[in-house]
Amino acid sequence: MQTSREENALSIAAHADLAVPMLDLGAQYASIEDEIRSAIDEVLQTQHFILGPKVEALEKEIAFYCGRQFAVGVASGTDALILAVRAAGIGPGDEVLLPSFSFIATADAVSLLGAKPVFVDIEPDTFCLDPRKLAAKITPNTRAIIPVHLYGQSAEMKPILAIAHERGLKVIEDNAQAIGATYNGKRTGSMGDFGCLSFFPSKNLGGYGDGGMIVTDSEEAYRRLRSLRSHGSAKKYVSDEQGWNSRLDELQAAILRVKLRHLDKWGAARRANAARYEALLENVPGVTVPHTAAWGEHVFHQYTIRVERRDQVQKFLAAERIASTVYYPVPIHMQPIYAHLGYHTGDLPESERAASEALSLPMYPELTEDQIKRVADTVTRALKS
Repeated sequence: MQTSREENALSIAAHADLAVPMLDLGAQYASIEDEIRSAIDEVLQTQHFILGPKVEALEKEIAFYCGRQFAVGVASGTDALILAVRAAGIGPGDEVLLPSFSFIATADAVSLLGAKPVFVDIEPDTFCLDPRKLAAKITPNTRAIIPVHLYGQSAEMKPILAIAHERGLKVIEDNAQAIGATYNGKRTGSMGDFGCLSFFPSKNLGGYGDGGMIVTDSEEAYRRLRSLRSHGSAKKYVSDEQGWNSRLDELQAAILRVKLRHLDKWGAARRANAARYEALLENVPGVTVPHTAAWGEHVFHQYTIRVERRDQVQKFLAAERIASTVYYPVPIHMQPIYAHLGYHTGDLPESERAASEALSLPMYPELTEDQIKRVADTVTRALKS
């Protein structure tokens, strides 16, 4: 069964009685409760709730963290993609190259603006867009590439950027899952024309509601994005173009500023937990542990293995009260919404194979060694059963 972001939020709450949940936001909150409450109280005392000083401060802090000049807070990660695509000048008749193995929002952002998503296969090791498959997909209508930094690891950006530069294409990094990851010493989100972030609660840097941000080095794009998020108005009550009501609120910004201070520490804890999983699972027949590419640092938004008889293994885990999730069971080119594009089974074999083998195991900074051992032992038993 495919799980939407909204269903994930509900499932996180439902996992409270599990032996090992996918994510334990309560444990995270317990470690920063005083900081969070203080930050929220500051907002409540000012009664400034939309696009106030907390948002402005967070924008500066995120821009600095990502190694960019500018940042624009918006209402969600999906909106970050939509506004970035619009700011890149993409519209009806244009084509945008993107991986099929991703969350649907990556393609939605293109379709909602009347452009056509063109799906590209992935590298089997990283689950990210395969730059060697790009050239064959480029047409005179191609305007941009959206690489997705999936599961917390950067896509292979050097060849992607080289192709984009050669063909005059924009690059919009979907960095919803990989804030803090690096590629050849650069933060994800810092290499393309735009970097798009999501602050959905389950993300490594998650708020207590929806939120997103776009980072860029272009002052012109920055000013346009600020207009687009507020009904196309650079000046109050004067709309220059069609825009959106997509504004990050002060409460979320206040919460995220607290969490940003802990992000690198949490990333290190995720990597340590990933190493523990790897030590226990790397020699288990039927399991392929995540590959960390030599080009950068993985932040393990998800710990996603490839596993034989994936659905049976997942059922076995559930029977042992251990959560797991399939991200993503149906590649986007096979989604009903894109049936009109004419893709067939076998067109993107690596994306389709990943959809049948990928299984994400519990991953969060507060995960204990005993919990990791229990998960790994249960996966091992499931494959032997």
